[in-house]
This record gives sequence, C-alpha cells and structure tokens, in this order.
Amino acid sequence: MNSLATRFAPSPNGHLHPGHAFSALTAWDWAKANNARFILRIEDTDRTRSRPEFEQSQLEDLAWLGLEWETPVRRQSEHMADYQKGLDRLTQLGVIYPCFCTRKDITEAAIAPHGPEGVIYPGTCRHLSQHIRATKIAEGTAHALRIDATRALAIAERLTGNRLTFTEEGSGPQGETGRLPVDPTPMGDAVIARKDGVIAYHLAVVMDDAAQGITHIIRGQDLFFATPLHRVLQVLLDLPEPTYQHHSLITDDTGERMAKRRGSKTLRDLRAEGMTPDDIRRMVGLD
Repeated sequence: MNSLATRFAPSPNGHLHPGHAFSALTAWDWAKANNARFILRIEDTDRTRSRPEFEQSQLEDLAWLGLEWETPVRRQSEHMADYQKGLDRLTQLGVIYPCFCTRKDITEAAIAPHGPEGVIYPGTCRHLSQHIRATKIAEGTAHALRIDATRALAIAERLTGNRLTFTEEGSGPQGETGRLPVDPTPMGDAVIARKDGVIAYHLAVVMDDAAQGITHIIRGQDLFFATPLHRVLQVLLDLPEPTYQHHSLITDDTGERMAKRRGSKTLRDLRAEGMTPDDIRRMVGLD
C-alpha cells in the first residue's frame, strides 16, 4: 500500500457547509490522484459542543459527496490517555505552565497584543513564581495549561540546529538556515490543556497525525499561522514532519468566510433543495 496519507478531520459541533466540502473534496481528490490513503478523523475533544447527531450528519454528507474512508474512524475522545503522554513530555521539557486568567482577564488586559486571530494571550501567568502557582492550585483555582512559545521555540532551535522548517506543497520549505521565520510566538502562548482538563486542539492534532501516519496535511489557510506551533510540537515530541497544503477559503455572497457561527447554508440544506454532489463541486470551484 502507498505510504502517502491525508485526512479530513471535522469537529461534530454542527452540520457541514460548502467550505467543509471544499476542504474534504480537496483532500479526497489529492488522495485519489496520488493513490494515497484517505482518513476521516472526528475531532470531538470539546464534549460540551460535540453531538452524536452532528457526527452522524457529517458522515452522511461526506458519503453523499462520494468520499470513502478507512475504518474504524479515530475519535479524539477515545485517546485522552495518549495525549496525556504528550503533555507529560512537554511538562518534563519545562515548556508548560498553568494559566489562571479568565477570558475576560485576557481581553481586558491593557497590554494584550493582537495577532492573526485577534487578541492573543499577553503572558500574564508566564512569570508567576512556583510558590504562587502552587498556592493557587492548592486553593482549587481553575487553570488551563499553556505552552511557553518562546522557550519551546528555543528548544526546537537547539534540537534542529537552526533548521526549523515546514514544507508547503507548491512553495517548498518555509524557513531558512540560520534564522527561524517558522515562529509560533506571534500566536502567543497557546492553550494545550483547557481548564476542564481536556487536551486542546494543537497537541491532539499533531499526535493524531503522527499516530495515523498522515504524510500530507491539507487544510484551510486559516490554520497557516498555527503550523509553526505544530512544527515546534512535532520537534519536541520527536514526531515525523508532514507536508502541508493550506488551501483558500470558500466565502459567501458577502465575501465573508463560510462558518457555522455565521449561519452559512449547510450541505444538509442544499441536499434538501435538490442539489447534487456535482453541483457542490461546481459551487466550490472543483469542477
């Protein structure tokens, strides 16, 4: 079997829309063209928003589009113990710290900088003393776990000998010997484990991709800025380096990115209106 593999990994917190179809079909078409494995993964770590009915709806939509995938399907909620091992390793490396800030604390911080995704964490808890951290935890203060992006980058730099890069399909290596433009710090110190103890997206996704042998990650341009952090995590956890392809995003009639929170028309809606899979391909520019 061809060792190449790609994936589509939706979160079951809503119905799929044409933007999802574009991403799934782009990955599917690449897999078919390269005789590669196509893998479906359900990213359901957020148990407060994930719903079985949404997962079933997504599976039905993807099958309707003509996609086929390997079984059994990997569900993140079934692999928390695996992610904990990764978190333990990052903790041993000294790149994880507890954060006691609320969302309101962060958005109201006068020094909170802005990054690609809006307000980013200003590092309020990064320099708390061990005594203060231990006291707050003993008092039961809720806290998330964040990665110290600057420290993590420095370790990745040492481990790679100033050769921290990632390969973007069609563009080649991103990064140059002697400096590190592949830099996660513009995103701030990302959450690695949420206050409810659930492992967050960034750690889970890199560990899943490694566990499933994903060689080519095909996903939206909105995740391009997360890729440096993912590369740093891959280096720190000694995981293989995949090739990336960040595709354009599908927009609605107003020019805004299609999204569940904007109430974009879903594939379920379009199916009910009589559209066919070929119609969807034409809609998203794949035919």
